[in-house]
Amino acid sequence: MQATTHDDGLTIAGVTYQSRLLVGSGKYRDLAQTRAATLAAGADIITVAIRRVNIGQDPTAPNLLDVLPPSQFTILPNTAGCYTAADAVYTLQLARELLDGRKLVKLEVLGDEKTLFPHMPETLKAAEILVRDGFDVMVYCSDDPIQARLLESIGCVAVMPLASLIGSGMGIVNPWNLSLIIEQATVPVLVDAGVGTASDAAIAMELGCDGVLMNTAIAGAGDPLRMARAMKLAVQAGREARLAGRMPRKFAAAPSSPMAGRPA
Repeated sequence: MQATTHDDGLTIAGVTYQSRLLVGSGKYRDLAQTRAATLAAGADIITVAIRRVNIGQDPTAPNLLDVLPPSQFTILPNTAGCYTAADAVYTLQLARELLDGRKLVKLEVLGDEKTLFPHMPETLKAAEILVRDGFDVMVYCSDDPIQARLLESIGCVAVMPLASLIGSGMGIVNPWNLSLIIEQATVPVLVDAGVGTASDAAIAMELGCDGVLMNTAIAGAGDPLRMARAMKLAVQAGREARLAGRMPRKFAAAPSSPMAGRPA
């Protein structure tokens, strides 16, 4: 999905997208369910794990691009499963060839198989190489404001701190750190990893995130299509609440109805 005229779109690397909900393409029952859930979520940007999902690497296997064509969606290749900067860079160079030179990518370099926590030294190294090579890099990172600032200074077009561990569904475990990242950032900040249900997505948007990326929260739900619709609404509601500005918190009750003019 290319540029849109939506008043409150999400702009990344100069392109504006209508939806602030980004979704993954893994863990579904089949490609038909992948497409149905993606449509229910209203997503424009779809992440693809190049090491796990076929987008042309294997001409004999079902191709994700047959159900989510690049003419209708922005395919965002990611480096899920990479544990070194070298592997991540090679994977995204391969993806660029498969996607006719498209530059927008999602970088993630993992630290270990148990936590899937980002390996920040390798992430920074890979980001520098990819930016120099002309990629527009969206980057999965820890919820450390200093690391996020370094990634932005390298030239990443979006920072994507984890809310909690990938696939955990634990929601936002450190909203304070996330707020610090949002406050300092001049590029979009998107929560990546850990969202479990619609309220998690709404909270991320209320905190001021520019978007939310998720996969397991939808694909792992009892009814993925219904959860996809719920997530779409939650992201929209959280964004509206953020723009509206919440009422101040108070330590005393205040009546909802005016008291002026009432008999004593």
